[in-house]
Amino acid sequence: MLTNSHTGTRIDEVAAGIYRINTPLRIEAIPGGFNLSQYLIVDDEPMVFHTGWRRWFPYVSEAISKVIPLDRLRHIGYSHFEGDEAGAMNDFLAAAPRAVPFASHVSVMTSLNDLADRPGRGLADGEMFSTGQKSWQWIDTPHVPHGWDCGVLFDRTTATLLCGDLFTQAGAETIPVTESEILTASEAMRKPMDYYAHSTRTATILERLASLNPTTLACQHGSAYRGDGAGLLRELAAILELELRTELA
Repeated sequence: MLTNSHTGTRIDEVAAGIYRINTPLRIEAIPGGFNLSQYLIVDDEPMVFHTGWRRWFPYVSEAISKVIPLDRLRHIGYSHFEGDEAGAMNDFLAAAPRAVPFASHVSVMTSLNDLADRPGRGLADGEMFSTGQKSWQWIDTPHVPHGWDCGVLFDRTTATLLCGDLFTQAGAETIPVTESEILTASEAMRKPMDYYAHSTRTATILERLASLNPTTLACQHGSAYRGDGAGLLRELAAILELELRTELA
């Protein structure tokens, strides 16, 4: 559903109760443009994962308000600390007085408690929590794809992985969810920009995510993917492992 004809912002359900809010971005640095997504989880205790940039709060909040009132939000979090992940945090906290900001323990220690107007909740690796009907698990993914504080969220109810910057795809206009493989497009974005951290533990971390057997990959940039998420994660791990071995040889 298009929610702002000027910015092109739209909100679409990509898994049961999980909505992708997406705004296209046209910049010269990336041919064909780029796009940014946030994810709204509609449940007994609604959640937003990634806030978007501070200056984009009016567009993102407008989209969310088409589905639920902003003041119903109870959880506001992000995968790692950057402007497009957490820039509008305080705007959301002001609009949702009962919401609690969250991130990894590392991010709460290094960034969130300095940024946020309310104390943050630091999630431990493997920690479970519920938003009502959905059961979530936080997975620490340090330096995968980047950021010491990085982590992702997995919904055991719908097998949806909120995977942050993994499988980033270029293009200002991307469909909300696709069943076509996204690894080719994401590799075309990753290789020239080299925004992965090239950690020696990358393959291990990706295999841990694959073992969750996600059927939806909720990407922050590009289309969400519905299908064999485990297979794509393992393919990516193999590519990155080969690159690392080549660099170390």
